Amino acid sequence: MLIMRSSLAAIFVLGLAAETAIAETTTLNLVERATTDAVTKTGKADDNAGDLLTFANEVFDEANQNKIGSDTGWCIRTVVGQSWECSWTLKLADGQITVAGPFLDKSDSVLAIVGGTGVYSGARGEMALHARNPEGTEFDFRYSIMQ
Repeated sequence: MLIMRSSLAAIFVLGLAAETAIAETTTLNLVERATTDAVTKTGKADDNAGDLLTFANEVFDEANQNKIGSDTGWCIRTVVGQSWECSWTLKLADGQITVAGPFLDKSDSVLAIVGGTGVYSGARGEMALHARNPEGTEFDFRYSIMQ
């Protein structure tokens, strides 16, 4: 019985390793134009833990020329002046990608890809976010998608 359990465990581990080895990575480099961001305040200060940021923005190709989709989502302020915790969905013609994680005020952020639809069904990986300007009106999104 012990030999059978060890053999099954080894087969399971090898199967996971094979699945990881054959996963393809697709990279999408996109630009979000943050034109609809709205913050709902929960306290008297200009910046409060618990403030809610909502948005529905257009997303463009890497050259920031052609609109290829949109994103909608929300963030909750977790640390005043430092970070938000966010979730949003990128909507493209061939499917959707949902991400979740921190949005940092003063540095680049990395969010987890938590799923997708259409050609992105079963997606996982990460999305790197970089502000293109100090005003926070445009962001580079680099999706590294494993399927």
